[in-house]
Amino acid sequence: MIKSMTGFGRGQAQIDGLSFTVEIRAVNHRYGDVNIKSPRLLASLESKIKKQVLTVLKRGKIDLFITQEHTSQLANKPVVDHQVARAYVEAFKDLQQVSGCSGEISLEFLAAQKDVLVLQDVEFDRDKLWDCLSLAIKNALILIQEMRQKEGAATQVDMENRLALLSQFIVDLEKSAAKVPLEWQQKLKDRLARLQENGGDPQRVAQEIAIFADRCDISEEITRFNSHLGQFYDLLQQQEPVGRQLDFLVQELNREANTMGSKSNDAILTRQVVALKAELEKIREQVQNIE
Repeated sequence: MIKSMTGFGRGQAQIDGLSFTVEIRAVNHRYGDVNIKSPRLLASLESKIKKQVLTVLKRGKIDLFITQEHTSQLANKPVVDHQVARAYVEAFKDLQQVSGCSGEISLEFLAAQKDVLVLQDVEFDRDKLWDCLSLAIKNALILIQEMRQKEGAATQVDMENRLALLSQFIVDLEKSAAKVPLEWQQKLKDRLARLQENGGDPQRVAQEIAIFADRCDISEEITRFNSHLGQFYDLLQQQEPVGRQLDFLVQELNREANTMGSKSNDAILTRQVVALKAELEKIREQVQNIE
């Protein structure tokens, strides 16, 4: 079952006063690219976060937004910078002497001065921190996977319908291609009859028939096209990510279609090849969103 690269998931977890909310958003991307926006205390865990995410989401541009909820344990706490506070007190006393003004330095006034009170990160048990965060990520991954699978299933149905159309197009192409040499042969026979009346060379005309039949033969391209279609169907049934392989097969299918078009010497055949390529383009667009 194929999966889409697009999806969204949100997960939460709370363990012993720690609480995290994780949102995961993913869109198309050639590789697996994980970007993390999180509180500073989680900076040392980024490599583990990416590993956990990429174990589940193999491809896509993946954005993680991690927030710590307010609980009984704070991420940081206010502390007094004693050195800065003493420096302010000394400065105010010096200012009193210089100015000759009197007055008391209130606690509120001192606390309001810059950098007297600073926020300091609270130390958490690293294992407990990871257990809580990992659970929140896991819950978010479950939801985004469900969304990606649902969209992938809809995409697969659409692609299988289009592959069935391609198979029918190839059958029609093969029938049309088989008629082209016969029609050309009849034209050359008429030409041969006229040449014989004028003393022309029948062997030369026969050679032209053989050359033309070989030049417009697309049987090999049809065989390879059908082979690629079969591989495409097989890949759609795989459980592993197959987006890159499908993308390669679409390129190969287009290559065969282009060759068939270049060999076309018939208006009907040309229109059929154009219709074939138009359907292939729709499949190519779908493949771009497959993991």
